[in-house]
Amino acid sequence: MVSETDVIIVGAGASGLSAARELANLGLSYTLVEGSHRIGGRAYSEEIAPGVWFDLGCSYLHQAENNPFVAIADQLDIKIGREFGDMFAREKICFYEKGQALNPAERDAYSSFYDQCYETILNAADKGEDVAVADLIDLENKYAMTFANVMAATYTRDLDQISSVEVASFEDGSDVPIQNGYGNLVATWGADIPVSLNTRVERVIYSSKGVSVETSKGTLHGRSVLLTVSTGILASGEIEFNPVLPDWKADAVLGLPTGTLNKVCIHFDEDVFGPDGRGFHVSCNDDAGAAGFEVSVMGQNTAIVFIGGRYAVWLEKQGQQASQDYALDEIANVFGNDLRKHAAGTIATAWTTDPWTRGSYSCALPGHGRQRSVLARPIEDRLFFAGEATTIGDHACCHGAFNSGIRAAREIRNSLDR
Repeated sequence: MVSETDVIIVGAGASGLSAARELANLGLSYTLVEGSHRIGGRAYSEEIAPGVWFDLGCSYLHQAENNPFVAIADQLDIKIGREFGDMFAREKICFYEKGQALNPAERDAYSSFYDQCYETILNAADKGEDVAVADLIDLENKYAMTFANVMAATYTRDLDQISSVEVASFEDGSDVPIQNGYGNLVATWGADIPVSLNTRVERVIYSSKGVSVETSKGTLHGRSVLLTVSTGILASGEIEFNPVLPDWKADAVLGLPTGTLNKVCIHFDEDVFGPDGRGFHVSCNDDAGAAGFEVSVMGQNTAIVFIGGRYAVWLEKQGQQASQDYALDEIANVFGNDLRKHAAGTIATAWTTDPWTRGSYSCALPGHGRQRSVLARPIEDRLFFAGEATTIGDHACCHGAFNSGIRAAREIRNSLDR
């Protein structure tokens, strides 16, 4: 690990890796350190059965029309499911109430409520109102809890904790699945980038003379530092800053906390869903809970249940078995109890307590919907920031983190040139 360098990059997720590549292209030296044992950050795949991969973090090529990882997948000859890019289109989703599919009138009622909610949110943001989504929708509507569960899994927080500006600023696009995992795609793409793993950053000291970064493996010195860790880590105090971060930066960190989206993947030893079962399924329940589940989109006999917000945090704290039981109940409610005997393996995520992220991804709190650009601003041209929390429109996305790393690398180059 080189102790003297132009840039010290903290975090080897998508943003840290893309920044490293861009800095090298710009002719700058860097040292990239990562606290965990692997690269990829919140892009992470695990094998749940031989040849069957589950993404614990990001799992779709969101906004695939403009997602750089689409071209990267093609270059690496990694199979992606372009034909399934519309799986989250409302007309493709299967909706249920008490295990029975909604009839056309019920589907229309849900769609009408959903559209009305979004229209109200967008109108509020257009008028400059940065308020809680919960303050803008009819919480007494029959489908309000279904909408709330979907929003919690999309934005990692509940309706009273989601900024209207946050929702309005996110850009639409197709959602393309990856045959063997987004995490594996990122790991393959970044495999040749030199990284010091198991290197936990403890303190960052910065001044007009440069920066020093104290790690579990020694102290690094550089001209600048690029922080790509999550806002959950920045807010935790696990990295000490000397001098402390200015109030405007601390406010941005606290206004963009990492929330929780957990997933439970269950692998079945045979196809218990049939060809008509593939796709995304949503149960319209009265209680907080799952936002829905994906079934075997890439033909791998898996079902993945999505749970966000406070309920996800609560369920995570009950332990792995509770999460597994809950997920299997959700799936069986739609496809019947006979599938239980074919459940062959389960993985449940636990992002709230993950020591390297302290959550899944960022969500702007009400009143803080414009903090992302503030979080991205450097401090004294010494401390620079990247990661999904610093992006607008593609926030909460792996490719947003990727793009932010390139942006930050160019900012650093311009700063050092000055």
